[in-house]
Amino acid sequence: MFSRSPFHAAPVARRTAKRDDLIGELTQKDAYDLVLGAIDKGEYRPGDRLVEAELAERFGVSRTPIREAFQRLETQGILARDGRSLIVSSLDHDQVGELYVLRAELEALAVRLAAQHAAPEEIKVLFDMVEEDRPLVGDPHAMNIANKRFHRQLHLASHNRYLIQQLQLVLRSMALMSHTTLSYEGRGPATIDEHRAIVQGIADRDAAAADAALRQHISAAYETRLKQGAGRF
Repeated sequence: MFSRSPFHAAPVARRTAKRDDLIGELTQKDAYDLVLGAIDKGEYRPGDRLVEAELAERFGVSRTPIREAFQRLETQGILARDGRSLIVSSLDHDQVGELYVLRAELEALAVRLAAQHAAPEEIKVLFDMVEEDRPLVGDPHAMNIANKRFHRQLHLASHNRYLIQQLQLVLRSMALMSHTTLSYEGRGPATIDEHRAIVQGIADRDAAAADAALRQHISAAYETRLKQGAGRF
């Protein structure tokens, strides 16, 4: 009977190890995305304690990728130490202001670039998103999700991968704000109109108009956030 050479086992072992490493990497990335997504959706709010074992059971993964996700999120400032525990970080008044300033500058650049580079199909998608979002103004949770989707599409229309990466970092930090400004009276309809003005500037290939509309939109959101913090609602 033919006997398989032991040398044939080495490539198989290497392929198996490589596959196992890839599965480990995917699991780690999935765990990171799941934890970050839960924070972004408001399932874990600033000050909430995160327990490794509980999240591992919830997401159906081992504790190792959850632990690695925690380490990554702590490095990024999304999680913070509270004694021996990890909690969702909180933003103080100055940090909130700094994020809005940075977001306004980066998104203004994004819409100026979109006015130059967005394809007609991309502009149509943006207009369609605005109209599809109108019926959601009475549902702050749905409107919040739609708002994030719209801004993500704006970023993509800039066709600048490095700018998109920086905007992702800013929006990740903004997820630490405990409440959406879209839950306050009048903010939902105003947001729809502001979104349309931004897209119209892009469609007209008027970078200055798109820039001005975007800055007005972010300023209005920031003003609402400040009123929220001052308890004026």
